[in-house]
Amino acid sequence: MERDNLTHGARTAMNHDMDIREWCENYLKEKERANHTEMNEEEFAKYWKYHRPEIMHAGASEAMQAFKASKK
Repeated sequence: MERDNLTHGARTAMNHDMDIREWCENYLKEKERANHTEMNEEEFAKYWKYHRPEIMHAGASEAMQAFKASKK
């Protein structure tokens, strides 16, 4: 249940502040890119286009924690 609350809070913050959303999206995109080094840029762009929503949702709390840590 606590994870759901963290995810909900992170998603709410990203939906209300586009700068936070952009930072978190770039963070998650770079992290995902590191996991798919076998793909060229075109393949990864297509992959990201279709998987971004689920990756953003699943990684919202992690990305927000990284955002907060980067601002300290």
